[in-house]
Amino acid sequence: IKTMQKILITGGNGFIAFNFIKVMLKDDYDILSIDNLSLSKYLNHETINIKSDKFKFIECDIGSNDVCELIKNYQFDAIVNFAAESHVDKSIHSSNLFVDTNIRGVNNLLACCNDLIKKGDLPSDFRFIQVSTDEVYGSLTQTEPAFTESSILKPTNPYSASKASADLICMSYFKTHHFPVMITRCSNNFGPYQYPEKLIPLAVNNIINNKKIPIYGNGQQIRDWIYVEDHCLGIKKVLEQGQFGHVYNFGGYSELTNLEIIENIIQIMKPNEIANQYIEYVEDRPGHDTRYAINAEKVLNDLGWKPSHKFSNAIDETVNWYINNSEWSQNIMQTDQYKNWVEKQY
Repeated sequence: IKTMQKILITGGNGFIAFNFIKVMLKDDYDILSIDNLSLSKYLNHETINIKSDKFKFIECDIGSNDVCELIKNYQFDAIVNFAAESHVDKSIHSSNLFVDTNIRGVNNLLACCNDLIKKGDLPSDFRFIQVSTDEVYGSLTQTEPAFTESSILKPTNPYSASKASADLICMSYFKTHHFPVMITRCSNNFGPYQYPEKLIPLAVNNIINNKKIPIYGNGQQIRDWIYVEDHCLGIKKVLEQGQFGHVYNFGGYSELTNLEIIENIIQIMKPNEIANQYIEYVEDRPGHDTRYAINAEKVLNDLGWKPSHKFSNAIDETVNWYINNSEWSQNIMQTDQYKNWVEKQY
């Protein structure tokens, strides 16, 4: 197992990245986090108070020349790239940003690092993790087996297509340059500090604010849900023990329909009431994927990872976190950016 000290986390103010930083700081890693703050002005390090002499934040974009300078100056042992535009609905309205960040940005990081490795400016045992998504595999029918690492990439929307493109560029760097990259792909995450436009925080906040919860189509789309900390511990395992050129799938083994998720939340918050009064069915998203499911046997066999949180307990904790920290969500929901999105979307 490699010991690493200095890690660059890109997109560090995002939901999964922020939870990952907390996991890594517990284990005494030195973390530099960068973010271009496109989405996460309110998710920044000052607001959520990471107080540690092993943590530093710099505003920086992965598509910029500055990021190359930064990597050169700090000589990181590893980079974990979380930076991404990540909302499917937004990619349907406008795909430019997704191509810029998710493809050009990743290509820029790879090119910079590859250059620095060749010049001897990065440690010889440097490693790079590209954090991807199960959505690159496309959609499954109700009866098809879950995605494995060798499933064909069949993305169905501009977001997942941009992530699949980045994965292919990463693999081409591995094949062509022997670049030390590994890719992780994960199912739907949930937990604290998730941006309030996502399904679970949206549902909790709508109930708090006496608004109905919008559900696309008939709500029967199936997703596999994983608690964010389990995913973060998985990425940590890949960072420490993963093999270059490999893909690692993480799933929570909790396949639920969107409607079941919402009913779960209503059950926790309004246990004696009829769920239906809190739900509003809205027109389905274009090209909405029917089902995602992950086969995570490889990480169990190769890295000894499996999720440690049961969905029923973790959803309880998560809902309560949003209730107790509603001010955090409300701050974001007051922004013009957020209001415009809700107006456009629903």
